[in-house]
Amino acid sequence: MEQYIKLTSQRHHDVILRVIPGHFATPNSHINYYMDMAALKSRTTEAQAAARALSEYYYSSTTVDTIVCLDGTEVIGAYLATELSRVGVISMNKHKSIYVLAPEYNMTGQMIFRDNLQLWINNKNVLVLLASATTGKSLAQAVESLSYYGAHITGISALFSVVSKIDGIHVHSLFTPADLPAYASYTHDDCPLCKKGIRVDALCNGFGYTPIR
Repeated sequence: MEQYIKLTSQRHHDVILRVIPGHFATPNSHINYYMDMAALKSRTTEAQAAARALSEYYYSSTTVDTIVCLDGTEVIGAYLATELSRVGVISMNKHKSIYVLAPEYNMTGQMIFRDNLQLWINNKNVLVLLASATTGKSLAQAVESLSYYGAHITGISALFSVVSKIDGIHVHSLFTPADLPAYASYTHDDCPLCKKGIRVDALCNGFGYTPIR
């Protein structure tokens, strides 16, 4: 299964995404390619390159007080905050610095923020950073949760995204299905791979995958 295909960003040749063909089950869909973002999220040179690329979408008029990192994207988030500060993106925080944090999840999968972290969300200009958005359901839930905590969503960035907008907010992504035309996403109950009897290779989410032996 682990036969990687390397995709290079059309705009940024130092940003590389590794994809694995197969049959994968995510929490919201079945997909025929798994986007392995471990190196992009964890290796400093690749995370920094991704952050530089994402920062270009926010140079002109975006205000960012807090970056909320989903799917284990905290390393990229830290580099992104540094890059945005370097190019003069406005922060309304008193110290003119950008907060970088990841949410906690309760037993039902709902995003929560403890009282000491809510100060960095409530009435703040929040940029949401995530690894991938296939159906957009998890991202929509994240936006709804952040709005509940009083966040003003000023940007959404993803490494890979099928969806282009959530609640009228544009999703800026480094890779889209246009970079991998054969990519397909199906609902759990209407997956042609399942109908053909093709077994699921692995269960996956934004953090990684677990093969089914």
